[in-house]
Amino acid sequence: MVPERQFKTPLFDALVSLAESRKVSFHTPGHKSGKGISTRFKKFVGSKIFSIDLTTLDEVDCLQKPVGVIKEAQELAAEAYGADHSFFLINGTTVGNHAMVLATCNPGDEVLVARNAHKSILAGIILAGAYPHFFAPEWDEDLGIPLNVSPEKVESALRRNPRAKALIITSPNYYGVTADLLAIFEMARKRGLLVLVDEAHGPHLRFHPDLPPPALEAGADLCVQSTHKILGGMTQSSMLHVKGNGVNLGRLQRVLQLMQSTSPSYVLMASLDLARMQMATEGRKLLDKAIHLAEGARTQIRRIDGIACLGRAEIQGHPGFDLDVTKLTVSARALGITGFQASLVLNNESDVQVEMADLFNLLIIVSIGDRKDDLDRLVAGLEKIAGDHLQRGDGAIEVVFPPVGGSLRVLPREAYFAPHEYLNLQESGGRVSSDIVTIYPPGIPLLVPGEEITSEIAEYLTVMASKGARIDGLREGPFLQIRVLAD
Repeated sequence: MVPERQFKTPLFDALVSLAESRKVSFHTPGHKSGKGISTRFKKFVGSKIFSIDLTTLDEVDCLQKPVGVIKEAQELAAEAYGADHSFFLINGTTVGNHAMVLATCNPGDEVLVARNAHKSILAGIILAGAYPHFFAPEWDEDLGIPLNVSPEKVESALRRNPRAKALIITSPNYYGVTADLLAIFEMARKRGLLVLVDEAHGPHLRFHPDLPPPALEAGADLCVQSTHKILGGMTQSSMLHVKGNGVNLGRLQRVLQLMQSTSPSYVLMASLDLARMQMATEGRKLLDKAIHLAEGARTQIRRIDGIACLGRAEIQGHPGFDLDVTKLTVSARALGITGFQASLVLNNESDVQVEMADLFNLLIIVSIGDRKDDLDRLVAGLEKIAGDHLQRGDGAIEVVFPPVGGSLRVLPREAYFAPHEYLNLQESGGRVSSDIVTIYPPGIPLLVPGEEITSEIAEYLTVMASKGARIDGLREGPFLQIRVLAD
């Protein structure tokens, strides 16, 4: 039975009530409830949304120090998600990852970080001046994707680094693969570590029993979720959840005040209020539909010659791992076509846009907003790709794994702010990176500030760029260049 209070949307209701009062505004924003907005903009999106694009006012509370409707909305979110405290984020999970690290780590503190961490985790480490010890995830050798971190890898990292203060895990990863959080968190607890989880791709897990369990249920101290990625939040809207007494709540609140805008978007916060209500009151029904659509499409895709689609049974064949089945990882590698190429063909010829492409795969997110016609078009587009390439008989693309990062020679914060110079990537072997270098998406760093650049990493980045990957952290031109510590 859903608690009656979960049907409430206090922040959204306050915004609507204020908009309908038609008070004269002599405060920001300058468009004054849409009266000053470009006619073209208003014609396309309608006028009502501008009436709730407001600033901090008594009637709609203040995100920096909520005491009214924002406070109530966050308390409802905490109840819905099984947290002790929840906070609205208006700069995505990125600011939540920054806040998790800054709220728990002092300069010089050692932290254990899974190497599949998003670049925003590394940015938090740079801001905090912490010292990261990385450990690698397991890989699927057929699909060429990272699975997740195993308890064995975590145990080894814990033994090697007894002074670590926190453990940072990403689960689910971009492909929907979850780690064995219960086993991992038990190891961390025995050693007194705080557990921080980037759960950007898991805001829906709590609301359906056929999905992997969420991080808070497994015992995370802090976790961040991207409400906008899977649920009904608008882009940039996320939540940060706290469970237990391990984290200094006052410090976390001060960090959020420091990191978040003093002019937050009430449109984004309203979407968080409504997305929480939607999940709490009808999440299972909505996710039933999304799971049914995803599994139906998965079955159809797996029947296409030359096309593979990752399934839950394959992931569960690796002990301890599980899969969020609303994610479809599709590979046309056997046809001799890269994920980048397949993505372009789907976009240009079938009007289908995927979430992400890598060298071997496409990632499709099936959410509560999808319809059967959408999945039918995806399947038809993949059938066309297979038909075109089966006739050509191109050989399968060989799976190549990213090389292991070089040794960390300088603290990431020091390396990021130190005097630097630019070198051609191919000439940078043996030097120390000053930047976070990622293939984006998914934004997992191949190089961290302070790490030695190996010739293998330089070659891998060069090859990936030639295949069409978008690489952040390099300067483009006649030659790819990288920022390194000055000699």
